[in-house]
Amino acid sequence: MSPERAKPVGVQLVEIEEDYSGQRVDNFLLRLLKGVPKSRIYRIIRKGEVRVNEGRVKPHTRLQSGDMLRVPPVRVGDKGGSRDRKMEEYIEKTILYESKVMLIINKPEGVAVHGGSGISAGIIESLRQARPHDSHLELVHRLDRGTSGCLMIAKRRSYLKLLQAELQRKTGLKKIYAAIAHGSWPRRKQHIKAPIARNILRSGERVSRVQPGGKECHTEIRSLACDGRFSILEAMPITGRTHQIRVHCRHAGYPVVGDDKYGFDDADRSLRDRGLRRMMLHASRLEIPALGEHPPVQVDAPLDGQMRQLIDEIKTGKQ
Repeated sequence: MSPERAKPVGVQLVEIEEDYSGQRVDNFLLRLLKGVPKSRIYRIIRKGEVRVNEGRVKPHTRLQSGDMLRVPPVRVGDKGGSRDRKMEEYIEKTILYESKVMLIINKPEGVAVHGGSGISAGIIESLRQARPHDSHLELVHRLDRGTSGCLMIAKRRSYLKLLQAELQRKTGLKKIYAAIAHGSWPRRKQHIKAPIARNILRSGERVSRVQPGGKECHTEIRSLACDGRFSILEAMPITGRTHQIRVHCRHAGYPVVGDDKYGFDDADRSLRDRGLRRMMLHASRLEIPALGEHPPVQVDAPLDGQMRQLIDEIKTGKQ
């Protein structure tokens, strides 16, 4: 049974299809029980009300084809009342590439990829609402809310698995970013290899930092142009850690312009006064190799007006 066809009335016994083999229990339930708060879903898992083959599970338990999933009765909110049809139409217009197995969109800056933390619906929820016939839409990866550009969304779980395996290999699939950093990036500096660890501040904010004992991280960075104030960079993360490009740029001493978490706030203020308020990081290109029977894909995402304006100023020397 697929999540979209399930109707959460009374106790459900759901047999897991092959397409969902390997998916985490919590992620499966989040799709099955649309309208149920995340906190409620994690509570029923923690209390043992959710069972797989009659046994208790953890949120990270992986489902297998043929498993019998027990789901307790839960109250489901109104699915139709919270729809943002303008957002759905807007996201549809950002599609750069579509096939039977995937979508690639040019994610706008400032739009979250998924709901949570006070956001009722992000890109994936809007697409699912707008495309009820595409019953297997899943994010392949994530982009920070302030980052724009190429975002992969799988339409078939089998292809999602192929893409995720390719990302783990760190060789074939390339994600290339355009960035603008403060200062003059040294042209000789083309590789940053520095471990990154996640930390929680006293305020509760989560941040990533370069520190011993962190996870291995490697970013290739090439300087394309600079004017003394800013540098135009091409960055390719070899590993895929949270905020990796942003943290590595800050570690090198050349933070991304407009980055309110790792950047230079005083230096960014003059740009904000001119209306250049966004973080200058854009997933500009995806290069996906042939996977199984599926052909290779290469997609370029155009820059938005703010980022294009600043790049043009750097290239022309305009102050």
